[in-house]
Amino acid sequence: MPQGTALLTGGAGYIGSHAAVDLLEAGWDVVVVDDFSNSSRVALDRVAQLVPWGRLRWHRGDVCDTAWLTDVLSGEGVDAVVHFAALKAVGESVAQPLRYYRVNVAGTVSLVTAMEAAGVRHMVFSSSCTVYGAPEELPVRESAPRQATNPYGRTKIAAEDILADVAAADPRWHVTLLRYFNPVGAHPSGRLGEDPNGIPNNLMPYVMQVAARRHPYVRVFGDDYPTRDGTGVRDYIHVLDLVAGHRAALEAPQPGCRAVNLGTGEGHTVLEVIAAASRAIGRDIPYRVVERRPGDVAATWADPTLAHEALGWRAERDLDAMAADHYRWQAQNPDGYATTTSEDTPAEDTPADLPR
Repeated sequence: MPQGTALLTGGAGYIGSHAAVDLLEAGWDVVVVDDFSNSSRVALDRVAQLVPWGRLRWHRGDVCDTAWLTDVLSGEGVDAVVHFAALKAVGESVAQPLRYYRVNVAGTVSLVTAMEAAGVRHMVFSSSCTVYGAPEELPVRESAPRQATNPYGRTKIAAEDILADVAAADPRWHVTLLRYFNPVGAHPSGRLGEDPNGIPNNLMPYVMQVAARRHPYVRVFGDDYPTRDGTGVRDYIHVLDLVAGHRAALEAPQPGCRAVNLGTGEGHTVLEVIAAASRAIGRDIPYRVVERRPGDVAATWADPTLAHEALGWRAERDLDAMAADHYRWQAQNPDGYATTTSEDTPAEDTPADLPR
């Protein structure tokens, strides 16, 4: 049964492309807005191949272009928006804070302004557990203090506050802030996955590049934390579970603004991630312990209770499934989307659509 039309900002990215597949399979029409600065149009071609019966369209542009966004929202008859478009590297945000505030905060203001002009007031916002900083209690609940320690996290807090204020001012708004933990994995077909620019900032993609022999070993930043094996603990969540949470939020709108954690509720150490990746590829992945990184916290994982109660959602896939799917993507796409086949050749570089 048709569900409506969802616009995904940043929909050609890692999480956005998986969300497009999930929503198309569930009967949604999907409109992607992306500037392709940190993503590939090839991902959208593959989305269309995976769900050939779905209705997928895309437009190239900048979320800070309010007038253009308004035209897209109105012209496409959009019912709801999932806002993925953002910069997300913590270290880069420290070096380039103004760029992060422009894209992540000003971009959100631009999008909300365009939505208001187009009469669209239903949003699911891609937030992050980074807003919690170093948590005072574990597992982390939505009521925990927001105390981000870097510009990236502070841009997410600022965007959350903007959306909360907008929803408080107008009861017609329905906003869900999804604070998710550490997305990993890939589509089980191996056709979609994470394709970071340069050297990955996150653990799983780096581990998999070591598995593919693009790097000699994994650097483990410290083994003297107060955890079960001395390495940092994080809550890793399969990207397919994550995007199912976005769909659940879209399909269970609630007036006002609410924050919901998306995580498994279980933490895994760095060494446990490396072990799972080793099982996935059938051989040991080399690693070396190096000094701690400044600002890293010892452990954090989610309390996902509210997600189950409010959205009927819970994570289903374990760490081995995350590692196996992530490696399948890496093995089939050793250079990410940079190496394409004839069937992957993207359309002309113009605002256009992929009719299906």
